Order: sequence, then structure tokens, then C-alpha cells
Amino acid sequence: MDVAGVDGCPAGWLVAIATVGQSLRLQNVLVVPTFEQVLNRTEHCEAIGVDMPIGLSERDRRRPDVEARRVLRPLRHGSVFPSPLRQVLFATDYREACEISQRFHIEKKKISKQTYALMRKIREVDDSMTPQLQERVREVHPEVCFGAINDHQPLDDHKSTSTGEQQRRMLLASVFANDPAEFDVPVGAAQDDLYDACVAAWTAGRIAYETAQHLPDEPERDARGLRMEIVY
Repeated sequence: MDVAGVDGCPAGWLVAIATVGQSLRLQNVLVVPTFEQVLNRTEHCEAIGVDMPIGLSERDRRRPDVEARRVLRPLRHGSVFPSPLRQVLFATDYREACEISQRFHIEKKKISKQTYALMRKIREVDDSMTPQLQERVREVHPEVCFGAINDHQPLDDHKSTSTGEQQRRMLLASVFANDPAEFDVPVGAAQDDLYDACVAAWTAGRIAYETAQHLPDEPERDARGLRMEIVY
């Protein structure tokens, strides 16, 4: 049975495809430019974990973002960027995005520049997702997933540091039968993108075997019927 983990990268999307059975084994790593192509290349997969918001609020902060920040405090909570309101996806620049967010957000919040930088990818995912597709394609957050492997403790070091990279490599080696670090990183992606996609694939295996956990435990649905949750 195949599963996949997906992480946004400079060239588009990095996809890590793994086989699950008696062990978890990484099979292939590739980069594709659009989320539509992600879905095409993973249509054979039983479950797919995607590091990008699925299900968007139209008035307030999403509970999974709040819960993920709580779980990752005090070390890695800053890695959880607040998801935009769905209305913001149609903004043409950062200033307009902030104006729209303040107009509709119950707390009159602007959006962060980090969130705005992901807007095109968030829009790609939102354009593609349906409640039916969400049975197979689920939102994950790599730092929450790494924390789950690490005895439910957030990692000490940022992924961009040599110590943080080594810690993530060791955690992946503990759950994969082969070493993901031995795979070449595709052009247009970075080593941390590979590790994030691999831990998303680990989570996809848990989804396939129905052992994954959720933030929050009882997710709400957005206006389009999508569950707003982070799975790990």
C-alpha cells in the first residue's frame, strides 16, 4: 500500500511516496509545479499528508492552528502560521489582503507576511479540495508530526540549523526502513523540504491504518464542508 507526504517548496510541491506494510519504506521523491499534478501523481495512494491548510474559516482563527501552537510551545510554536480567511485568497497584493482580513475577521486581524507568501499554494489546495477528497488528502504540520515521533515533545532546534537537521534525520531513520537522507533532493527543493515531506508520509501511513490523531479532537467544518484539522 502506498502513501504520500507533500510539502511546498520553491519549485512547487515536493512529493515523497512511501510503501507501508510491515515497515515504512520511502520509494520515490519528486517535485511537481502544481497541486493538481500532486493529486494526479498520487491518485494510487491510500492516504496523502499535505503541509498546507485544508478548510478555511471565514470569520475567526482556526482551532487546529491554535491547538498546534499550544502543542508546540514553547519551542516550535512560531512555525505555525495563522491560516488566512477564505475571502483573503482573492487579494491581489499584501495590502489588500490585510484590508480584507481586517474587514471580515472577528478580531480585525491582518495576515502575516509569512502567510501571504504561501497564498498561491493555499489557494491551489482550496480550489482542489472537496469533502470527498479529504477522506484521503489530509492536512498535516511537520513540526507536530516530528514532535509525535519524539515522544510527543517539540524539537529543541530549528530545522534550518545543523543540529535541527540531524535530529530530524535521526527521527525519520527511526520510523523508515531505509534512510530518507540517502535520497537526492530534487532540483527546486531543499533538504528540509524532503524531511518535512517524509514525516508527512509517515503521518499518511498512520492515516491509512486509522491510528492518526487530530487537532482538535472534534474538528469543525468550514462553509464548504471541509474539516478544519491537523492530523499527526
